[in-house]
Amino acid sequence: MDLFENGKVVKVCAPMVRYSKLAFRSLVRRYECDLCFTPMIVAADFIRSAKARDSELTTGSSDRPLIIQFAAKDAQTLATAACLVAPFSDGVDLNCGCPQRWAVAEGYGACLINKPQLVKDMVRHVRNQVDNPNYAVSIKIRIHKDVRKTVDLCQKVEAAGVSWITVHGRTADERHQPVHYDAIKLIKDSLRIPVIANGDIKNPSDVESVCELTGVDGVMSARGLLANPALFAGYEHTPLQCLWDWVKIALEQGTPFTCFHHHLIYMLEHITSQPERKVFNGLSRLFNDVPQLNYTEEI
Repeated sequence: MDLFENGKVVKVCAPMVRYSKLAFRSLVRRYECDLCFTPMIVAADFIRSAKARDSELTTGSSDRPLIIQFAAKDAQTLATAACLVAPFSDGVDLNCGCPQRWAVAEGYGACLINKPQLVKDMVRHVRNQVDNPNYAVSIKIRIHKDVRKTVDLCQKVEAAGVSWITVHGRTADERHQPVHYDAIKLIKDSLRIPVIANGDIKNPSDVESVCELTGVDGVMSARGLLANPALFAGYEHTPLQCLWDWVKIALEQGTPFTCFHHHLIYMLEHITSQPERKVFNGLSRLFNDVPQLNYTEEI
């Protein structure tokens, strides 16, 4: 991909379990999101089960550029999964940042930042086995308390041929603490490949300020985009048109009500009163006639 070649800041939708699926990716692409990630998929399950493949990955011709994020703990499993999805995507990303206990206990996610040789081998296996020199192989990481270890990891995978690295500027133990932008800057300054900053990109001004602080090539947002899918287009809050775009996309794609409703809850959180949120959050089914839809618009 040539996304990073024109000098523009690349705006990225993060991998989000349950949320960064096709319908939501379709929405953010309408509002200047340059690159989308799927939710994290466990590579071993994806390879083993056709049912898992059908349920975990849905895409289409307009859903590009697209990165498939995998959880994996051995090189051949990741490479095999990458070969399966390569015809339908623009790259794969290895999750080296998920701090959840189940993931770390299984050998996935954030524990991989302490296994630089394994991560290097995984990148190389994908590079050697996917028959497309332009296919991207990236990793998404958290940082070590000693950021020198993170720099060492990044330089090793750079030598192995990784396309870019996304850095969530917190350690695996940190949740809502301030993002260590100084660490992201140090990593960026230590590499020749593109670096994407992740962590607390919540409004349009954050995009500019994080780039100035770190010198990164792109920014990735998760919760910020959930609350405002039009964030990258410069909107401070979700515009009404974006809400209606979501309704239309969800209906066209047959999005399950629970997913449709959860996204609307996020989008409306900062632009509705507490009584309105209480009523809306308690809904349990899709509106099924025009008067109810009109009433919703008036709210």
